[in-house]
Amino acid sequence: MIMWPRLRLERLSFVLMLGPVLAMPWLSSPVWRGAVACLLVLSAGQAWRRWQDLQAHERVQREALAVVEEGVVVTDADYRILDVNAAMTRASGYTLEEVRGWHATRLSAPRHDAAFFERLLQSARSVGRWEGEFWHRRKSGGVYPAWLKVQPRLGSRGELQGYVCVLSPISSQTAGARDLRRIGFEDALTGLPNRRRLHELLGSRLSRLTQGECLDLALVDIDGFRAINEGLGSETSDRLLVLIGQHLNEFVPNGVVGRSGGNQFMLLRSGGGEDHDDWIQRLQAWMATPFALDGRSMRLGATIGSCQAPTDGMRVSTLRQCLETALFSAKRNGRNHALRYSPGLGFHGATSMRMVNDLRSALAIGGQLELHFQPQYRLANDALTGLEVLLRWRHPHEGLILPADFIPMAETHGLMASMGNWVIDQTLAQMACWRDRGQLRVPVWVNVSPVQLFQGKLEAALQAGLARHRLEARYLGLELTESTLLDERAGDVVPRLEALRERGHPTALDDFGTGYSSLGYLTRLPLDKLKLDRTFVESLPEDRSNIAIVNAVLAMAEGLSLKVVAEGVETLAQRDFLRAAGCGEAQGYWYSPPRMASEI
Repeated sequence: MIMWPRLRLERLSFVLMLGPVLAMPWLSSPVWRGAVACLLVLSAGQAWRRWQDLQAHERVQREALAVVEEGVVVTDADYRILDVNAAMTRASGYTLEEVRGWHATRLSAPRHDAAFFERLLQSARSVGRWEGEFWHRRKSGGVYPAWLKVQPRLGSRGELQGYVCVLSPISSQTAGARDLRRIGFEDALTGLPNRRRLHELLGSRLSRLTQGECLDLALVDIDGFRAINEGLGSETSDRLLVLIGQHLNEFVPNGVVGRSGGNQFMLLRSGGGEDHDDWIQRLQAWMATPFALDGRSMRLGATIGSCQAPTDGMRVSTLRQCLETALFSAKRNGRNHALRYSPGLGFHGATSMRMVNDLRSALAIGGQLELHFQPQYRLANDALTGLEVLLRWRHPHEGLILPADFIPMAETHGLMASMGNWVIDQTLAQMACWRDRGQLRVPVWVNVSPVQLFQGKLEAALQAGLARHRLEARYLGLELTESTLLDERAGDVVPRLEALRERGHPTALDDFGTGYSSLGYLTRLPLDKLKLDRTFVESLPEDRSNIAIVNAVLAMAEGLSLKVVAEGVETLAQRDFLRAAGCGEAQGYWYSPPRMASEI
């Protein structure tokens, strides 16, 4: 593999030498010519045998490399890859064709910087060998530990021709048990203590706390890291995580920094003279400084949850729970925010989890979720034009709970899709009951959440429900909010709405005017109705600003051939103003509050 260039040169030099020798004048005698020819034939035979021996030697080398269990990488003097063996391909996922010509440092994990390789090669050149622990990067993006041996390849005159690198599984070393223990406590990417090691270090620090001392803890979550990963790629974002770990280490030189998992880092600091809140403020300012990565300057947001021992507890599990509760609450208050743990946060967190479990039970067992219906009326003659379905939760201990209190919880914990399908099925069952009594004369409108759209099962639930209850699609209207239509998770909803309208479903845009959509986007939507948000109706007819907004919405809707339903009509004056302004329909407590099906 490495000897081919030398073999070619030897064969070429032999051919070039043969011509001038035979042309020399002193070889005019046939005897001399015959003697020289014999010598040349003997030399050619020796060269041929040597060439065959070298070829056989090369085959043996390749066969040996093919069966050896260690990964082998052969580079040139500039550390660029010339060859890899089969074991290296199996371990890394890269073929020779993919990596030939690469600088060998591209096969390393981000935790090894340029200074590491400079020391490695300098040691290999001066001492004749380097070996040590090395973290290798797989093609899939993962990393794994190996024991690396690097040895220079020297030419016949001692000149550097390249390097041979041998990577062995770390577990095969004599000191394997010790190495494996260290690896089990280290984060593979950053080299920082991992979650398990942090647990051990926290326990050790707590056991050494003396009277009057405290231990400050912070859990740092890098905001929007998923978008960073998608925008820059996993390799660049991995190097960014390494930089963040180094940056945090500089902030607590006498403390502990570890990677708790993903894009979260945990900081410990004991015996500090500063107040805890001041320390967190300094940490926020420290994280706000820009990071230099690949020639660009990046500013990151960080959400921080913090607590303190012994104030918030002296057990590792207790303090971990305090940190996670504080971080979760900080995220709810907005990104790039810091929050210190307090007992009230723990109470609300425990209450939320209890309510989530109760909601799961309500969906599984039934009997607690209820459908209420609010009528919609034509303003010109107060005739019934439709019914909007509103979901309520009658909790066995908390009483009646409104959607604003449990819908966000359902979306956060993955319950919204099944809840939305339950609403559709129960609504269709009630509509079938009214149909059988000859009472189904107006459409019934259900709200559609973005989760139902982006999970892609809305159309299937509608089709199955209509077939099961033998109902026409024109009687089931779909209401979507502006925020739902612009939710990136749902993708482009326009073709899906068009398909639903072609099946016969009327469509409406709920809460119109709350500030999300543009008028240009509105013209593309296949809609039948706009629902004017109650915030523009509640101050009518006194508020001149809202009068102007309502008139503008009505004029625009007329130009787009859309009907308008005003929400939240609660007074006679509001009804009369909307009727005079040309609004088509209304709903609200002036006409009827939401009622159970039996009360409609």
